[in-house]
Amino acid sequence: MSLHDRILEHFKASAQAKLTVAEALAPDIERAARLIVHCLAQGNKILASGNGGSAAHAQRFVSLMINRFEQERPGLAALTLAADSSTLTSIANEHAFDQVFARQIKALGQPGDILLAISASGHSPSVLQAAVTARARNMHIIALAGRSGGGLAEQMSDDDVLLCVPIESTARIQEIHLLVIHCLCDAVDSVLLGVEE
Repeated sequence: MSLHDRILEHFKASAQAKLTVAEALAPDIERAARLIVHCLAQGNKILASGNGGSAAHAQRFVSLMINRFEQERPGLAALTLAADSSTLTSIANEHAFDQVFARQIKALGQPGDILLAISASGHSPSVLQAAVTARARNMHIIALAGRSGGGLAEQMSDDDVLLCVPIESTARIQEIHLLVIHCLCDAVDSVLLGVEE
């Protein structure tokens, strides 16, 4: 297969994967967006966590909350637990890497806050520990996972929202996670700005 054809195949596979999961994910994306709006309306915040590409997605989500998505509005309370290299490395060095988010949640998380937990595999130890700690702090969890959802799916309660992409390819899962984040931001803005129909 030529390089040109390989590139086209990636575009086709990405588009097909998104269309395959759209109907199944849409109701839970709406539920997650309404949970975020309720959280923010109560004066609470969203703490976002993830490793590698999922850390980048956590940062993307937070930047869109604090600044804006596609419409002007006041900033919304969110912070990423994956961006502070001094905090991450000190926790990893003095405790264990699986505690890098959990220790931050113990310090910053409050009842009624939301943990946005992102793990393409659903098995990331640091994200799993974050979910355990968030539960102990009476926080809600919105989880973005892939494949079967892994250990992250097992930690969800009825008050939480699991957005699981049941696809094997990590690249496709992460592409869909980014789309889900954009859908969440648009839905939150639509509710807050009164443009929901």
